[in-house]
Formats: sequence, C-alpha cells, structure tokens
Amino acid sequence: MGDDFIVETRNLTKEFKGFVAVSDVNLKVRRHSIHALIGPNGAGKTTCFNLITKFLPASRGQILFNGHDITHAKPAAIARQGMVRSFQISAVFGHLTALENVRVALQRKLGTSFQFWKSDRSLAGAQRPRRRTAHRCGRR
Repeated sequence: MGDDFIVETRNLTKEFKGFVAVSDVNLKVRRHSIHALIGPNGAGKTTCFNLITKFLPASRGQILFNGHDITHAKPAAIARQGMVRSFQISAVFGHLTALENVRVALQRKLGTSFQFWKSDRSLAGAQRPRRRTAHRCGRR
C-alpha cells in the first residue's frame, strides 16, 4: 500500500483575471490518513479545496481521485464516485432545539422528512419539543 493515494494534484493552478490564487500545488493525500491545509487568510486554502472538489475549474494542472484524472469532470460526477465536501455552516435554526437542528441536517442523507416530534424509537430518550416555535412566529 506504499503509494496508495486517494487524491493527488499536479501543478494545480487557478488564476482570476491575472491574479494567481493557487500556484503549482502538488499534493498527495494518502488513503486512510488525515491531512491539514494551513495558512493565513488569503493564502488560497478554500480555492484549493474548491478546485479539488470541482466547484471551480482549474486554470492549469491535473487532479487525480483514486488514480483517475478528474480534472475536467463535473462536481456531480465526482460526488457519485465518492468525493464530496462539506461546508462550514455556522448558522443554525435558532427557533429549533439542538436535536431538531441535527434531524434537519440528517433528513437528506436518510431520505426522510423532518418532523417536530419523535416518530420512531431510533431516538431513544427524545421528547416531543415544546410548542414555543409557534409563539415566536406570532401564532398562538
């Protein structure tokens, strides 16, 4: 398993109208390992992630995923291959409980719809939320 890399970039570059945001990035991410991309604000970390996950097209260079060139692939195509990204979302629904916020986040993955009460036994100990949301919305 010596050279088992899940993601690799070769001379990955992104230019925005003459401004070079990412310049000749060569990286290898070994399977089953944890890596970090660090640097100051404006260093190009987010742009690099956007390139690798195909949210931005590269100006130059190559991106490999599981040994296959995905440089010109669409984001949906690489998502179907198993490469997805998550976004840092600091906003939550303030009128919902912590449990309700988590259930909203999980509904798409689970293929279910969100309900404001316990509908199954998988959430043992969960209680029906208080109706304070109606009051905050102006309804009684």
